This record gives sequence, C-alpha cells and structure tokens, in this order.
Amino acid sequence: MTTSAQPAKVRKRVSPDLRRLVGSECASLTGSAVSTVALPTLAVLDLDASTTQIALLAFLGQLPNALVALPAGAFSDRHAKRPLMITADLAAATVLATIPAAAFAGVLGVGQLYAVAVVLGIAKIVHSSGSISYLPVLVEADLLQHANSRLGAASSVADSAGSNVGAALVGAVGAARSMLADVLSYLVSAFLVWRIRTPEPAAAPAGGRRSLARDIGEGLRYVAGQPTIRTMIAALSTLSFGLAIMNTYWAYYLLTSLRMSPSSFGVMMGVGGAGSLAGALLAPRVASRIGIGPTIIIGFAVSPLTQIPLLLAGPGLTWQIVLAAALAAQLFWATASGTSQRSLRQTLCEPRFQGRMQAASTTLTAGVRPVAAAVAGALVLLLGVRGTLAVGAVLQTVPVVLLILSPSARCWRCLPRSRGPPCRPPVKEHRDDDRERRLLGGAMVRGPPVPAPRRCRGTPDGRAPRRRPRASGPRRRLR
Repeated sequence: MTTSAQPAKVRKRVSPDLRRLVGSECASLTGSAVSTVALPTLAVLDLDASTTQIALLAFLGQLPNALVALPAGAFSDRHAKRPLMITADLAAATVLATIPAAAFAGVLGVGQLYAVAVVLGIAKIVHSSGSISYLPVLVEADLLQHANSRLGAASSVADSAGSNVGAALVGAVGAARSMLADVLSYLVSAFLVWRIRTPEPAAAPAGGRRSLARDIGEGLRYVAGQPTIRTMIAALSTLSFGLAIMNTYWAYYLLTSLRMSPSSFGVMMGVGGAGSLAGALLAPRVASRIGIGPTIIIGFAVSPLTQIPLLLAGPGLTWQIVLAAALAAQLFWATASGTSQRSLRQTLCEPRFQGRMQAASTTLTAGVRPVAAAVAGALVLLLGVRGTLAVGAVLQTVPVVLLILSPSARCWRCLPRSRGPPCRPPVKEHRDDDRERRLLGGAMVRGPPVPAPRRCRGTPDGRAPRRRPRASGPRRRLR
C-alpha cells in the first residue's frame, strides 16, 4: 500500500449511510443560509423593524447555543439519535412554514419572528448534537478524519451556495416566500436521516430515574477529567472569544477605515470560502503527513499571524490582495484544524458521553461570543477600532500556548483506533514498525502489541541454548 493509494481505499470503505448523513447536513445548512439572509431582510423591509428589534432578533437566534446545548447533549446521550434528528428537522420545517402562511394571511409580526428564531435555534442545536455524536457510529475510528473532512467540505459549499441562493430568492419572490426553500431543505434532511439504516448501540441503562441536571453534571465532570478533550475545548473557547472581539468591528473596519468597496469585500469573502473548502478536503492528507497534533496546533497558530496584515493594512488594491490571501490561509488552516480536533475528540470520547462532550464545546464556544461583543463595545471607546482588533488578535495567541504546553494534545501523531494513550513513534529496533511507517508515508498507526520473547526451558536464565559452531574443514567436506 502506498500513500497515493490511500484515498481510493478510503472511498471504497465509506458507507452509504455516511453519504446520507452528509447529504442531510448539506441540505439543512443550505436552507439555514437562505434563512440567515431572508429573516433579517423580512424584519427590516416588510415589518419595518427598528435597530433594537433587529438586535433582539439576532440575540434570540443565538441564545439557544448557550442555554439549550447542554440539556440537548444529555438528552441525546439518553435516547436514540436518529429519531431526535428527524424530530428536530420536522419541527424546524413546521415553524418556518408559519412565516409565509402568516404573511399570506396578513398577520405576520415581529413577535412571531422572535418565536421562530428561538424554536429554530433549539431545533438546530438538537439536530447538531445528534449528528456529531452519531458520526462515530456510522464510521470506524480510522475513518473519522475522512468523514469529518466530507462534512466540513459540505458545510463550506452549502453555506456559500445558500447565501447566494438566499439573496437571489429574496430578490425574485420576496423574503417571506423564500423561507419555503428552508422548509424544503429540512424536509429533505429528515428524509435522508430516515433512510439511514446503521443500528445504534443501546444506551447504557441508568440505575433508577436520573435527573437531566445530574446527567449534565456527569458529562461536565467527564470532560474535565479528560486532559486532551479538556485542553481542546478550552483552546476553542478562548479562540472563539478573541475572534468574536475582532468580528464585531471587522467588516466595519474594512469598509470604512480601509475604504474597501462592497464588491471587493464580496470577492475577498469568496477567496476565503475557497480556502475553507480546500482545508476541509485536504485535512486528512495534511494530518497524515505532519501528524494530527501538529495540524491542530498550526491551525490555531496561523489565526493570530494572519491578523498582522489586517493591522498594518491601508487602502489600495495591493493590501486588498494581501488581506484576501491572509483570509484564505486562515480559513484553510482553521478548517483543517477544526476537522482534526473534532475527529480526535470523537475518537477519545466514550460513546455514552458523545452528546454531552459536544454540547460542552458548543456551550463554551458560543456562550463567550455575546460577552466578547460587549467587551469589544467597551474597548472601542478606550482604544478605537484598530486597538480593539489588536486586542482580539493578541488573545488568539492564548490557545496556542495552551496546546503547546499540553503534552496530551501535542504528542498525538495519528487518530487512535481505540481509546487509550497517544500513539508513540515506533522503536527503531522493530523493523516491521519501521517498514509500516515507510509504507504509510510517515503516518504512525497503532498496531498489535509486540509479544514478549519466548523463554526456553532447560536453561537457568530462560534463554535459548547457544548453538554449536558449524563444522569446517575436512569434516564439512565429508558431509
């Protein structure tokens, strides 16, 4: 087996159920991107919502990430994930269908949009919690990197395509009617999940009735007790905090201080999306070459480095090209790192804690964003926009330090095939391990344990008796 032959072998082992899950995620994400464009447009143009109402609508859409993720994760670990995902998709489709119906009846109001935003956010959390924790059931541990790569690529394509389709639909049929595209996407997602036939392992029976709060606490204690998972989630939440500070004024800074036109801004976002797609597709190959641990660390380290051109940039086409290249590099490594760390966390986590582990990550990474936006609003009064962006860039170096100082996160070279200690480089004396490493192009795998040397009977130390020297001279010729 050679390195070039690995992708073909992986494709043969991908199950049809994984394709259905990827199709489900692609459909729902495309529809969600349409709603992301249509919902605020509907509030502003059709309902004449004020700036306060728009801000409240955005806040309610993000609120379930902080409040519902942990209960949804615990509930997902208690029950079968496939019915939960189907129920969440049908609930999202139903609540979205009320918007064009109410608009047709002439009774649509901002209050209904608030309710739709909350219910839709809860449905997304439930579906996402089940989907991410369902993935290790559909594929083997050594294929998780490839499966997450497919999901990441589908997310990048769906998000970009959905935004463009949403803008076109809003202009063609109006914001209210364009919500029907999202309704259709959730119905397609539910159908594809219903088609999945891989059986789920039965949930571990709980001794007596257990409260949801107790399950949540048990999941948090489990995450806190796993060094690698704990470090990854802490690094993700810290990076999310720094990025949220920058994102508060990032577009404003580009469009005002750097005088970038809207068309140039759109081209730069397209270049960044291409980098994200490339990172998702090439993540398994990058991790196999340099190791999954270095891939994760490089992904975190590139993020603050790519902010340096932003802080030094000025108006002009040259700086716009530099910023587009920096954004593409940032999103390439961010997607490759995100795919790798998600695969590592899924492999290390016990099946009965998958939902709660993912929920803990979602709660921390999404929960710090509103706080970061408030901090950015305070910092801009003291330091200005450029100074606020600099603070956000400096904070992005903290997760890099956390990962470098963590031996459990640094020493991973490949995905383990089962829960256990990190893969260690093969000992030089074992020629079979060296040969396997050369055949895999440098990727180290966990193999069966090397058996202990056999002890021979009849000798005091258990070693084999020394062989008599071979005959030489006339005696050897006589034979």
